[in-house]
Amino acid sequence: MSDKPRKPINVRRAEVMQQVQSEVGEYQSALVDSIRSNGNVIDLPHMQIRLAAEFGFCDGVRRAIEIAHATCRVFAGKRIWLIGEIIHNPDVNHRLDAMGLRRLPWRLDAPEYAALTPEDVVIIPAFGVSVAMRRFLDEKGVQLVDTTCGNVVKVWHRVRNYASRGITSIIHGKFNHEESLATASHSRGDDGKGNFLVIFSKQDARVVADYIRGCGDKGAFLERFRVCSSAGFDPDVHLLEIGMANQTTMLKNETAEIQGILRDAVVARDGSPDRFHAFDTICGATQDRQNALYELLENEPDVMFIVGGYNSSNTTHLAQIASEKVPTYFVRDASCLLDTRQVRAFRLRTREEMLMPLPAIASDTSQLWRVGITAGASCPANVIEQVIRRLAELRGCPLP
Repeated sequence: MSDKPRKPINVRRAEVMQQVQSEVGEYQSALVDSIRSNGNVIDLPHMQIRLAAEFGFCDGVRRAIEIAHATCRVFAGKRIWLIGEIIHNPDVNHRLDAMGLRRLPWRLDAPEYAALTPEDVVIIPAFGVSVAMRRFLDEKGVQLVDTTCGNVVKVWHRVRNYASRGITSIIHGKFNHEESLATASHSRGDDGKGNFLVIFSKQDARVVADYIRGCGDKGAFLERFRVCSSAGFDPDVHLLEIGMANQTTMLKNETAEIQGILRDAVVARDGSPDRFHAFDTICGATQDRQNALYELLENEPDVMFIVGGYNSSNTTHLAQIASEKVPTYFVRDASCLLDTRQVRAFRLRTREEMLMPLPAIASDTSQLWRVGITAGASCPANVIEQVIRRLAELRGCPLP
């Protein structure tokens, strides 16, 4: 073990990044760039494809990928470990695996962690890591490379501020998501005495609101939130003053509704909102992609294809938005497009990939098929291009 933790290493050096650019360039697409420059529309025989105005890689994702590629060059010959996935996209993660990166699970009790030495290089993914995991890595003295997104770090600052003021953090997110786990750990504060509650849905928010209003059952409350609250959480004490934060990739509209539900409950109990605090911690790129999808849906496409990793939170929310308006297919990549009758797509309700029928218009070339496409912030442009080319091929108008 090292007596003094090493600071994260900056691998984005000019000479390294020049070499990395050709590698990360494989994630780009000249076809997608061309469609963007043409108002995000491509007209083909019997089919029009319209892309959302904002989709695909955000700056934070692009930075994380560049850092991962640069790390492989700077530390060539060393054992390089990645905690979980750099981002939630299978194409990107498979490429990194092929470069020789080894994977560390998100469980500190995994044997791989005990075997780490100061000679090992460990990459922290874009979601960040928990306080306990970071402390462990520091104690091990490994060489750290940190790709944590700046938007995530801003949320950590917010919840740590809440903790310093005795305010309980109410985190709108998925408790088992890497980012929410990390944020929850930071909400404990510098002294480890802060408290948090992670809620996923408006239904969760209503349960919390009922308790704030004095209508809940304590035993039922504790059982419901047993695995997604801080140790020793006491709703009679820890809901007296609350502050909102988000997993950065949640639905903006749902977050706003949840904030309203909880704020109203505090006002009903106290007569004022003074002990309710809110700060919008939804990532700007997430908001931009959601807003762009709403705009695209105003053009009333016949169908929407959402492209990206099935475990990507921001991509999942895009699929939720689209599915409320038009037939929607959440696909991982072009291989999911089997023919003009059916596709393999991720079903949100059952959370499994399954065969799903396409609308009849997909096979009817006597009609114009209007297709909308968007992708989450972790989906590379080359994967989107492959989906576009496959759709064109299935309709009998392959692109050059």
